[in-house]
Amino acid sequence: MAAASDNNPSTFPAPPRRANTVLSGWLRDVIISLVVSAFFIIFLYQPVKVEGTSMMPTLQDQERVFINKFVYKLEPIARGDVIVFRYPRDPAKSYIKRVIAVADAMGVPGAGIFGDILCARLKKRNVAALVTDGAVRDRAGVLMSALPVWCGGVAAPASVNGLTFVGWQEPIGCGGCAIFPGDVIVADDDGAVVIPQAMLEVVAQQGAEHELYESWVFSEVENGVKLPGLYPLDDDAKARYAAWRKSRS
Repeated sequence: MAAASDNNPSTFPAPPRRANTVLSGWLRDVIISLVVSAFFIIFLYQPVKVEGTSMMPTLQDQERVFINKFVYKLEPIARGDVIVFRYPRDPAKSYIKRVIAVADAMGVPGAGIFGDILCARLKKRNVAALVTDGAVRDRAGVLMSALPVWCGGVAAPASVNGLTFVGWQEPIGCGGCAIFPGDVIVADDDGAVVIPQAMLEVVAQQGAEHELYESWVFSEVENGVKLPGLYPLDDDAKARYAAWRKSRS
């Protein structure tokens, strides 16, 4: 029998290169996809889950949205924008809020600075709410616009009867407080407060801590504990609260 020649390639089967080529191409595509996704998430867009009902009906609880992380490097925050900021005590948690309109009416009670048409327009522009130390007019129409409004009252005369428009996106006074563009407004059924940008982290931390403390006090009251010593805390209550708080961490 003749020996196979080493110089004859047809004598031996070709190595299985096809499978290796497909696997290499697949891994390359996966790596490229991961790099591109990481670039978008770190520098451009990021998915965020809505927690809570404060953004309804525009955004629903547990809804997922993509935020643009790059746009505000090019232009300032504007009225109606939906913004996302991190909770200082838990950077993994995000708050999603919308920019609202705060109007300085100098406390004039006899001129309605906003009516049903302007409120409807604000709502159409996705403004979250209106806060003013002045009055509004067309109360029924304002309510129908579904725009949340915190104001000093209701007055029939138009704003031109007592006020003149000056400008927007500038420092104002409202309800005895200085308001600067970019300040955070927190409003609920009890009223509205302003948090200066420079104090946001401190207020968020202390506010969350105080809310946790009051939730513990409420549970103590529900269990029949008397208020003296709870509000404010005496030494015994401080020890119980510290133990309760530690058990939650």
